Amino acid sequence: MSIIVVGVNHRSAPLAVLERLAIAPDEQAKAVTGLVQRDNIREVALLSTCGRTEIYLVAERFHGAYADATEFLADIGSLAVDDLSPYLFTQHEDGAATHLFEVAAGLDSAVIGESEILGQVRSAWKVAQGNGGVRSTLDLLFRRALRVGKRARTETAIGRGTASISHAAVEMATERLGSLDGRRVLVVGAGEMGRGVATALHHAGAGSIVVANRTPSRGAALAERVGGTLIGFDGLDDAFASADVAVTCASGDTIVTPELLARRTDAPARPLLVVDIAVPRNVDHAVSTLDGVTLLDLDDLRDWAQRGLQTRAADADRVRGIVADELEQFLVESTARLAAPLVARLHERAEQIREAELRRYANRLGDLDEAGRAAVDALTKAIVAKLLHSPSVRLRNDAGTPQGQRNAAAVSDLFELE
Repeated sequence: MSIIVVGVNHRSAPLAVLERLAIAPDEQAKAVTGLVQRDNIREVALLSTCGRTEIYLVAERFHGAYADATEFLADIGSLAVDDLSPYLFTQHEDGAATHLFEVAAGLDSAVIGESEILGQVRSAWKVAQGNGGVRSTLDLLFRRALRVGKRARTETAIGRGTASISHAAVEMATERLGSLDGRRVLVVGAGEMGRGVATALHHAGAGSIVVANRTPSRGAALAERVGGTLIGFDGLDDAFASADVAVTCASGDTIVTPELLARRTDAPARPLLVVDIAVPRNVDHAVSTLDGVTLLDLDDLRDWAQRGLQTRAADADRVRGIVADELEQFLVESTARLAAPLVARLHERAEQIREAELRRYANRLGDLDEAGRAAVDALTKAIVAKLLHSPSVRLRNDAGTPQGQRNAAAVSDLFELE
C-alpha cells in the first residue's frame, strides 16, 4: 500500500485554478464517498481550503489511484485533464507524509504559522472518518499530522503574531491605509474567516463595523461581539456606498459586481479598499476598474506575507526538526503495523494447537476441579506466550526491511499460516 497526495495548492497553481477546484464544506462528504468507491482507492481524505485542494490516498497501484484523483479534480473544475496537469502537485510515501505534516504545522501556508489550517486538517480527517474514507493508514497519518501541528505551536513561536489569513488581510489593509482608526468597514461573511476578520478589525481600532451575512441571524452574535451592525445581503449596496474598507470572505461565488457598487460610482470621491480573501472569489475583477476602488485578493496577500518569512526563519527550521522527528516515528509505527496481521495469525495458530491439545487430554484432566483446570489453562497460555514473544517482537522490529521479509516468509512457511 502506498500513501499518495494529489492536488493543487497556492504553490502549484494560480488563484484562478484554485477557486475552480475549491470544494465547499457541505460537499466534501459526498466527494469522499465518491472517491473511496473507486477501484484503485482504498482510503481517502480530502483537504480543501482557500489555499489548497488536496486528496490524500492509500492505494496499491499508484498510477491507477493518481488517474482516479486527477479525473475527479478535472471534473470538479470542468477542465480537461491535460489542462489541469501542469498545476497538479503530487507526492507519495515519505514525501506525502512530510507534506501533510508541514501543512498541519503551518509551514506550507501563505501566512507562515497560520492557525486556521490545523482545524481544517482535523475537519478533513473527521469527514473522511464519517464517510468511510479512513482506515488504519490514514488514521495514523492524520493523528500524527495533528500532533505535529500542536507541537509546532507549543514548542516554537511559529504561530505567534500574524498567524491567520483573516488577521493578515486586516494587517495588509492597515498598512495600505496607514491606520483603520475611524474607518467605516464592512465584513461580508460571518463564518470562521469572517469572525477572524471582524475580530481583527475591532482590535485594529476600526471606527464602525458592519457585518453582512446571507442569513442575518447567523451573524448576530458576531456583530454584537465587535459592537457592529448586522445586515443581510439585500443591504450590501447601501453598506458599500458608505464603507471605506470591505473584506469579503463569504462562501459561494461572485457577490460583489460593478452593478452592486453603482451608487459609489455616482459619488466616487470616497476611496474604497476591497480585500477579497474568499475562494472562490466574491468580487468580480471588473470592480477594480471603477474610480476610487482598489481591489486586493489572495495573490496580493501572499506577496505581502512573503516579507514575513525571514523573521520566522529560525522558528520554521525548528518546526522542520519536529516534522522530521514525527516522520521517523510515523514510519516506525507504520512498518510495525505491517507485521501485525502475520503476528496475529501466528498467535491464532498457536492458540488453535493449544486448545486442540487440551481437548485431546480432556479425559486425563477430568479429575481436576475448576481451580485445577484453570491453572492448566493459564499455564499452557503462558508457555505459548513466552515461546512466541521473541519471534513476534522480531517480526515487528524488522518489518519493512529485507530481513523482515525473509523472517515473515519463513514463519509463514514453518507454521503453515498462508
